[in-house]
Amino acid sequence: MIIECIPDFRQSEEWAEMAEKYGLAFEYNEFFNPEVLEDKDLTEKIIGVYEGLGRDTSNDTLHGAFLDITIHSSDPLIRNASDYRVRQSLDIASRLKCRGVVFHTNYLTDFKSIPYRKNWVDVNTMYWDKLCSEYKDINIYLENMFDESPELLADVADNLRQVDNFGVCFDIAHAYLSNVPLDTWTGTLSPNIKHIHINDNDKLQDLHLAVGSGQIDWSILKNKELFAASPSLLIEVNGMDRLLSSYQFLESINFFE
Repeated sequence: MIIECIPDFRQSEEWAEMAEKYGLAFEYNEFFNPEVLEDKDLTEKIIGVYEGLGRDTSNDTLHGAFLDITIHSSDPLIRNASDYRVRQSLDIASRLKCRGVVFHTNYLTDFKSIPYRKNWVDVNTMYWDKLCSEYKDINIYLENMFDESPELLADVADNLRQVDNFGVCFDIAHAYLSNVPLDTWTGTLSPNIKHIHINDNDKLQDLHLAVGSGQIDWSILKNKELFAASPSLLIEVNGMDRLLSSYQFLESINFFE
């Protein structure tokens, strides 16, 4: 299994050493920041730092733009701006020779409207199908954000099951904040789960705590349905201390065996 960590370009060499020591790939998080995407010089600087490490990046992923991204909007200005940021993310990933990019569902979870929800599924199905065909060498993963249940994401994934480079990024901590049991999420999204994000929280806020330091029951990692599609896994915490704490916890529950 490919296991990933989140590097920091300001400490790129230390993170490269850490990744090599523990056999980890990277998931770049700098490029979802609009301030970075708007600053071409800074974007080029960060890309240059990572390219300068000389690492094999073929197992790396990149977290794409997600703040205010609404590709299903009925407003063409918003839709076009969202598409622009999505393509920026994919183009940067291409330059870094990443294998995949993560995007969020980003629908209005409290908008209890059947036409709105159907439109979200239909538009996302068409949009990601088109992007996957345009970026054939990159996997596109759609992640549950603060979705209240897995059904809409599952509908899109089922519609695109024949698209080899599309899949679900299942964020366990986000799912834990809902009222739906984790096993239900897993069963509904399997076998479309191709990438996983793990961190911990207190069931109230998306805290990105070290794995094992919050309230999530990590016996979920023993659920075989979770790994039916042989997904990669990101330990989605910032900083080496939280990463090491998470890694040691995963060792303690024999996750790597």
